[in-house]
Amino acid sequence: MVGGSLIGCSFSTVLKFYRRRTLSTSEKGEYIGAVKCMQQRPAHDIIYENAVRTRFDEFQATHMVIADRVHQTGQFLPWHRNFLYIYEKALREECGYKGAHPYWDWSQDADAGKSLDKAPVFDPDTGFGGNGVPGTYKLPPDPAHTSKLFDPESFVGCVPDGPFSTYTLRLGPGIMVTEHCLTRGIDNKYKKYITSSAVANTTKSSTYELFRIELEGAPVTPHHKMHDGGHLAIGGEMSNFYSSPGDPLFYLHHANLDRIWWNWQMMLPSRMYEMTGRSTPRPPFQNVTLDYELYTGRLSKPVPIRDVMNIHKEPSCYTYV
Repeated sequence: MVGGSLIGCSFSTVLKFYRRRTLSTSEKGEYIGAVKCMQQRPAHDIIYENAVRTRFDEFQATHMVIADRVHQTGQFLPWHRNFLYIYEKALREECGYKGAHPYWDWSQDADAGKSLDKAPVFDPDTGFGGNGVPGTYKLPPDPAHTSKLFDPESFVGCVPDGPFSTYTLRLGPGIMVTEHCLTRGIDNKYKKYITSSAVANTTKSSTYELFRIELEGAPVTPHHKMHDGGHLAIGGEMSNFYSSPGDPLFYLHHANLDRIWWNWQMMLPSRMYEMTGRSTPRPPFQNVTLDYELYTGRLSKPVPIRDVMNIHKEPSCYTYV
């Protein structure tokens, strides 16, 4: 199988993405420290109405600008794979992070029979902080309804503990520019969309297009799926279509989705470079092929989809453990 070998990657340089729960306390701290570094490091470009101030802001702003072009489309999965790769590369090259990017296997927590806010990832000491506190945040006016707030009630309140409790977001919710706290509203009614059964059902899909739709979810599907279900389960900033990268958990959620796609790719040799789907949510659109270029604004140069399909090949050189 093509994906089983490492093409152009030395074994010493291949990064292994681990389940976050398997990392040691010090490894978890090193990753969070690198994220906090990104939240302090000056932006390369002051974009988005001059609101961007940090490198962390830049990634959030890029997603806000491009979101309408990379959701409900064929390039949804490769675009987010490339976006995550650029982010992880910045953590290492700009903030001295030596590890590989962790992923949050939420199916283990959804299957556990406990409230999702009891998951280790929300631990205030070794995790990303817990749930929002009711009454500590009020959504700003949005008379034009531009923010795509799928569930306004999910903005329960500010996260009171953990490493990001004092961080001020400058962007969001939605496409708005507002200074506010990190918000969450963890909701167990969405757990059913991120269980191991949901993962198994999705990976049964016979084609890439069916797999992508089953993974991405609404509004193409009548019910939520793993992608949107995971966003809504965390709530707050994460529940927003545009500004969700304002919550650092965005990257762990999408790393897990990327892992699931990779596992699906590895099931059959023909899937390694299988790519199709429409280029935009609404017509006119073209069919997405391996030559379709992935744009990430000023974060990086455009790359064709074929360059990100095999993660065991340059330039990616990472794997999932």
